[in-house]
Amino acid sequence: MINENDKLDQMFDNHNNQWDIEHIELQHEERFLKKLKQPKGIKKHFIQIAIAASIALLLGISMFYKVEEKPQEYKFASKETKQTDSIFTVLIANQLEKIKEKKSPQNEKIISDALKQMKQLDNDYNKIIQELQKNGENKIIINALISNLQTRISFLQNILQHIETNEKLISPQNEKTI
Repeated sequence: MINENDKLDQMFDNHNNQWDIEHIELQHEERFLKKLKQPKGIKKHFIQIAIAASIALLLGISMFYKVEEKPQEYKFASKETKQTDSIFTVLIANQLEKIKEKKSPQNEKIISDALKQMKQLDNDYNKIIQELQKNGENKIIINALISNLQTRISFLQNILQHIETNEKLISPQNEKTI
């Protein structure tokens, strides 16, 4: 440790006359304090302006941003059609939830196949909705819509029955021994 301090002292001793020494002008401290007290002008308000500009930009974007309508909310449908659709949609969602709750290694194949089949039925449903939006309500489109919804519900009910039947067959039977 002493050797290191000696080296440092020696280094500074060698450069005694080589250091830049600047003399500060008179009243330097007063000028410095005066500048500190002055308002910062644009720099002071820059952050506030930047925040206000960001908020204005976000509000502007949000006004022009259009949220896409859900396919289930269609324009040309009567109240009865919308009501029927929403009732069936809730029933379908409940049946799907029941099926997903039954998921097990034994039922996995059945459920995955059922979900694939439901995707196809959902695609058909979306096509019907697009047709309804395009052409408005007519008897053929309403019948197709209701038929699709009924098909989906009965399909899901059949899948649930099939899963329950499989579970009964797989579970051990209660046998009495004498």
